[in-house]
Amino acid sequence: MSPLVRRPEEKYKLPTKYWLLILSAFSVILMLVTFVFDLPLKPLNEVVSYTVVPLQKGISIVGENLYSKKELLKQVNELVEKNNELTKQVNDLTIENSKLLQDKIELNSLQKLYQLDQTYSDYPKTGARVISASTGNWFSTFIIDKGSKDGLEIGMNVLADGGLVGRITEVGSNWSRVLSIIDDTSNVSCMVLTTNDHLMVSGSLSTMENGYITFNQLSENAKNVEVGDKIVTSNISDVYFPGIQVGNISYMEKDSNHLSISGYITPSVNFEHISEVLVITKVKADLE
Repeated sequence: MSPLVRRPEEKYKLPTKYWLLILSAFSVILMLVTFVFDLPLKPLNEVVSYTVVPLQKGISIVGENLYSKKELLKQVNELVEKNNELTKQVNDLTIENSKLLQDKIELNSLQKLYQLDQTYSDYPKTGARVISASTGNWFSTFIIDKGSKDGLEIGMNVLADGGLVGRITEVGSNWSRVLSIIDDTSNVSCMVLTTNDHLMVSGSLSTMENGYITFNQLSENAKNVEVGDKIVTSNISDVYFPGIQVGNISYMEKDSNHLSISGYITPSVNFEHISEVLVITKVKADLE
């Protein structure tokens, strides 16, 4: 016969909904008793002050902290958006400022070319831009963006800034190569503007490091020639038109043969920065 197995007694549990009804009824009864019998509320207030008030205070503090953090997060997001907007404005203004600066530089260059065009108004000219240059600090040779289809030919004189740059030595359909007067292979027949004394100006990249090129073959009899005198192309040059400014005498001394004077000339053109030039659209041979 099998032993009897006793089941554990099940504990009775009151459903939650009944607990809710009981507590609600107790609350209502307590309210009615207080209202009808006018019971003193001080003890009840004491109980509430020690139980409910701290709880409310804690809830209030938590709510205030959550609200503060929400406002702080809102302000941070607004500041981030404002910062992004200001950054974009700064970038736009920087780009605009760069464009304005570039336009200003180009305008100054064009104004100088215009003045140069007026100075040598007797010669027909066309403007061109430099698109490539030789390596190094100086524009000893460079390429411009116009060529044979624009009517350019070998031997045409090239001007910029305050005077002579050089001459065209090679021409393509839409480009031309310019040899400047500062190149080591360049020689220009010139004269002193005030006295018409002739001399030969030679390019020298080594002396250009100090800002000047050389001259020689100035007659020892040129008594009235002084430092600072302007040098222009000579009328006896077989390549360059006469009267184009080359530079100013910066130093001079007698040669050892006591028959001639040599020295240095500061060029009128800034050969470190050349962006636009004027090309005289005739060659010396055609004019003659």
